[in-house]
Amino acid sequence: MQIISDIMTREVRSVSPQETIMRAAQLMDELNVGSLPVCDGNKLIGMVTDRDITVRATAAGIAPDQANVQDVMSQQVRWCFDNQSVDEVMEQMSDSQIRRVPVLDHENHQLIGIVSLGDLATKHSAQVDRTLENISVPSQPDLSH
Repeated sequence: MQIISDIMTREVRSVSPQETIMRAAQLMDELNVGSLPVCDGNKLIGMVTDRDITVRATAAGIAPDQANVQDVMSQQVRWCFDNQSVDEVMEQMSDSQIRRVPVLDHENHQLIGIVSLGDLATKHSAQVDRTLENISVPSQPDLSH
């Protein structure tokens, strides 16, 4: 059984909730990523995506140098432990329709990596097609705003 620590990306950068969304966007550009874990010290407290910045901030008319990451981040973060099986995490990603999951150390619950569809596709190809298919099911628009 392959576990997440075997395939995850270990060098993951995070952003603090007090950083501006402009700085988060700049960091995403530098790293060529579409999301960043948000950490308060060593504790994972959220995720911010390029879509959060574009849709939540821009749609609300918030200037990127005036809003903080905590204003637009998602607080309900799906995460996994480094010792979980790859199959279990793929199922979690499929069920939640998410493309990347922060990885926490199972002993101290600190962020130590991230696992993405790319990691799964290049390092664990079994069942990736089914996972991608489930993640890619169109979602319904959020009409609650």
